Amino acid sequence: MALLDKDGVRLTADDTVATVTLTNPAKRNAQSPALWRALAEAGRSLPGTVRVVVLRAEGTSFSAGLDRQAFTPEGFEGEPSLLDLARASDEALDATIAEYQEAFTWWRRHDLVSVAAVQGHAIGAGFQLALACDLRVVADDVRFAMRETSLGLVPDLAGTQPLTALVGYARALEICATGRFVQAEEAERTGLANLVVPADELDAAVQDLTTALLAPPRDAVIETKALLATAHTRTYDGQRAAERAAQARRLRDLAGLSD
Repeated sequence: MALLDKDGVRLTADDTVATVTLTNPAKRNAQSPALWRALAEAGRSLPGTVRVVVLRAEGTSFSAGLDRQAFTPEGFEGEPSLLDLARASDEALDATIAEYQEAFTWWRRHDLVSVAAVQGHAIGAGFQLALACDLRVVADDVRFAMRETSLGLVPDLAGTQPLTALVGYARALEICATGRFVQAEEAERTGLANLVVPADELDAAVQDLTTALLAPPRDAVIETKALLATAHTRTYDGQRAAERAAQARRLRDLAGLSD
């Protein structure tokens, strides 16, 4: 049973695994503010038993990015147009973009592991949505691209930090500034993709990975994810101390000595 099914987003959950599906293949899962609100709502609607969230998309493309209707004078019905946003105060504009970003930020919650299953085009906002997840399994027909600069804009949906962390500053700059396609072989070689498989094996590969992620105890995965996710913020000695503290918590928990 779907826990949410609105505005091009469907959320289903089966005990420890939730699936968020983009459901507008006729428009190549193009994105809009309504879809972003639905994605944020999906994050808030997850049952507490969920350990792994799979993000997938119907059709031949993961997401072609922002719906081009956004660039028309009228924009989306009931939404501020790009011209309206440009005329807004700094505070109002910042608040609006922050609301949009909420669709992209919950995927790295410490208590979850998120896996994007990506096929075909993942352009602009679609690329950033794939980058929002912890892990990416991609079909061999995948085509990532960051096209915002060609529109005179910047990537603003929380994708620049994970992109730079994965591929490094120089390559991230080149990808964003040129807007070129990154295909499957390069994605795997540079770390954008954890695994590349034939398109007809994508679902099975994601299922295998999900099963493997669920095998260890939940708390051990949560502690390990926290260590890795924040490692770049610490010195070597600081990271060693964090490892010791995390291990002490795990040992006490296993021994039944936790507070």
